[in-house]
Amino acid sequence: MSRADARGSRRGGEDLGGEIIPGRRAVRELLLSGRRTVRHVLLARERAQSDVVDEIVDLAARADVPVRIVDGARIAREAQIETHQGVVALAAAVASTPIGDLCSAPDAFLVAFDGITDPRNLGAILRTAEVAGATGALLPRHRSAPLSPAAVKAAAGAIEHLRLCSVAGIANALDETARSDVWSVGIDADSSTSVADLTVADAPIVLVFGAEGRGMSRLVRERCDVVASIPMYGKIESLNVAAAAAIACSEVARVRHR
Repeated sequence: MSRADARGSRRGGEDLGGEIIPGRRAVRELLLSGRRTVRHVLLARERAQSDVVDEIVDLAARADVPVRIVDGARIAREAQIETHQGVVALAAAVASTPIGDLCSAPDAFLVAFDGITDPRNLGAILRTAEVAGATGALLPRHRSAPLSPAAVKAAAGAIEHLRLCSVAGIANALDETARSDVWSVGIDADSSTSVADLTVADAPIVLVFGAEGRGMSRLVRERCDVVASIPMYGKIESLNVAAAAAIACSEVARVRHR
């Protein structure tokens, strides 16, 4: 099934931020992946012992990354969030991958964020997507949560494995994914099509998640090839966007790996 048309292309290249990496899992994956230059790792003197922290120390030693033991107040200042788990690293920014590179992968499974402003939702969706086998994500430069320390912590290392692309806007980015024969599926509660019934789940695909509360913008919804909903059988009428993303990504993964 073809979605090619003659619309223009975009390039990646700029950095996405994410230089501050708080949390044990996030720092562990940073060191394991080896994709970014790590300047140093700080460990709180008052931290609780754990196997993950021991592994961080070992990985840092192998990579010749300095590890410094400091007080909790220093960790809190560096991490910029309270839930740092006594560990924070400073690294080079996450580089943006060109959107054409993401779309050209034969197994392309992307997620896109249309106006999601809560960094914890952004990080949680990136984590879910990576676990489900996603290959990349499209992050708008404006009116969207950045890769802040809170988002990086919530992603728990997913940003070290996913290829991320900075785009001016999701509507224009979907023009490029369509040109590359990548199917776009918007997730919206008002659709009568269930994510469990997607016929394009095993094709190159991008799942689009809208903003908390208002959902996808009109322009983005219009550019989606398919709009699908999460089936709900209880009395609550909606899901948090991160929870909806977990279900949608799992449905795509189920089809692609059955």
